[in-house]
Amino acid sequence: MTAFQAMALQLGDTVPNFTQDSQLGPINLYDFAGDSWVVLFSHPADYTPVCTTELGEVAKLRPEWEKRNVKTLALSVDRAESHKGWINDINDTQSTKVDYPILADEDRSVSDLYGMIHPKSLNNLTVRSVFIIDPQKKLRLQITYPASTGRNFDEILRVIDSLQLTDHHQVATPVNWKDGDDCVVVPSIPTEEARSRFPKGITEVRPYLRLTPQPNR
Repeated sequence: MTAFQAMALQLGDTVPNFTQDSQLGPINLYDFAGDSWVVLFSHPADYTPVCTTELGEVAKLRPEWEKRNVKTLALSVDRAESHKGWINDINDTQSTKVDYPILADEDRSVSDLYGMIHPKSLNNLTVRSVFIIDPQKKLRLQITYPASTGRNFDEILRVIDSLQLTDHHQVATPVNWKDGDDCVVVPSIPTEEARSRFPKGITEVRPYLRLTPQPNR
């Protein structure tokens, strides 16, 4: 797969597998994922300030990832030995312990495979991308941030909550939804069927806009 083809990855596609080194040893994506969700996120380089805060935050959120059956996997284009030194800095400055792999993508093979290098942006360094991958190895979300903007991992957790809710209960989530808020009945379910499927009640704002309390709350 070329870098141009990788940039064309679409939501719902099966993500390509890879094996790459990390500070914890070689990582094969499919084996690493198993039957879990995966958040794969890339960084321009080691010892960069914004990334230092992000990697620390991901480590601090370990209980939240585990609650959702999510594994985290970072990537930087520097070598594994460099990662180890950087992790010491992250642990010290962010008061945490980075316990997940950071891919050492020196040859840019994963970066090219997933379209993480934007030649108009960072001159062969990886952009700040996030990929949410479900247990069937399907791409469910992709976001690319500018290098100057740290990611909002609360938002990434919110998206995972929404995706898992939709997978299990056939509801969608409206604007600014948070866990516990009302959900939208998907259009494919007729209203009468929805009333039996969602016994907590249906509010029909319009025939196409129907709300129901979150089914798993």
